[in-house]
Amino acid sequence: MTTAPLNPALAATFRPPVMEARRWLAATPPDLTRPLLNVSQAAPVEPPPEPLRQAIAEAALTRPEAHLYGPVLGNPDLRETVAAEWSRAYAADIRPANVAISQGCNQAFCAAIATLAGPGDEVILPVPWYFNHKMWLDMQGIRAVPLACGPGMVPEAEAAARLVTGRTRAIVLVTPNNPAGAEYPAATLSAFHRLARARGLALVLDETYRDFDSRSGGPVHDLLRDPDWGRDVIQLYSFSKAYRLTGHRVGALVASEARLVEVEKFLDTVAISTSQLGQIGALWGMRNLGDWLAGERREILARAEATRRVMAALSGWRVKGCGAYFAWVEHPFAESAADLAPRLVRDAGVLLLPGTMFMPVDDPAAARHLRIAFANIDAQGIEELGRRLATVPGARVAAAGAAG
Repeated sequence: MTTAPLNPALAATFRPPVMEARRWLAATPPDLTRPLLNVSQAAPVEPPPEPLRQAIAEAALTRPEAHLYGPVLGNPDLRETVAAEWSRAYAADIRPANVAISQGCNQAFCAAIATLAGPGDEVILPVPWYFNHKMWLDMQGIRAVPLACGPGMVPEAEAAARLVTGRTRAIVLVTPNNPAGAEYPAATLSAFHRLARARGLALVLDETYRDFDSRSGGPVHDLLRDPDWGRDVIQLYSFSKAYRLTGHRVGALVASEARLVEVEKFLDTVAISTSQLGQIGALWGMRNLGDWLAGERREILARAEATRRVMAALSGWRVKGCGAYFAWVEHPFAESAADLAPRLVRDAGVLLLPGTMFMPVDDPAAARHLRIAFANIDAQGIEELGRRLATVPGARVAAAGAAG
């Protein structure tokens, strides 16, 4: 019997890491004496604040257009509000025509890459990388070129320059970073922008976690102040983390008008238009939840600080990066993180992700690291996380030189 063909690029792509981790739970009998500490995924676990939910509910009942197709590049009022806020936040001149609204930030990334590269091309990704970025490149037959990070888990443009070939089409940066939590300095971003412009590349800047950046008092970079930024800068954003809209799938892509012509082709083919109710919720949040979001930011920053303190007190553990939603840590066990992570479910009631899900399979540093998504547990939960990790059997000091 013959079977239908399977796209080899898709078949070669690894399975979704968060779903893989959830399967560990199915294989582990529940421990009724302690609740699971789930620090595996960077997604709010609570619904949006009630006034935002009320706004969505009222739109569903009273606005007929909320149930119809909308403009492919997004509703004009949301595009206008994003453009105005970005112009203020980055001291730049962003127009509504520079903004596209997508079904989440992942789709914005896919759309951006679709305009830049095809099979056989190359895109530079700092490691550890955000696994969905790597998955999409693999599915498209695009080679992900790993760029090792420097001190503080910050990549360096000089190192990236040595990786550029005739097939390179883009460099992707995520700041604040997923999975390492690092906030990239403005000087770093400027250096990457100069490199991209000099080599005729795109700089794709994923700022999904910009609302939880610890820096305040002005723009965190000046890339969008360049009058000609649209030549090579593409910026991505997500409303999911800011307003707890993960289930509504609303993201944004900021680019030149010419590139959005191509983005529109992609979006029209894969989704036609972003959820109307999600866009209505995102717009209401931007207009009404500034103070609430500031409080959310303070809470996340406090959890980051608690995570640094708790992990620093654990013998043999080393925090390599911590910020926004994540901590990237080096563990003190002899076994690979790929084996340790499912064991932590059994031995400690902790679900987190191994570094092997964020790095090339042949990178020895992958086995030594774990990602902790601390944003979904409170200070008490972070303290409990430290107590549980301290009691896991089998720890020993990791081998020297196994830093990532």
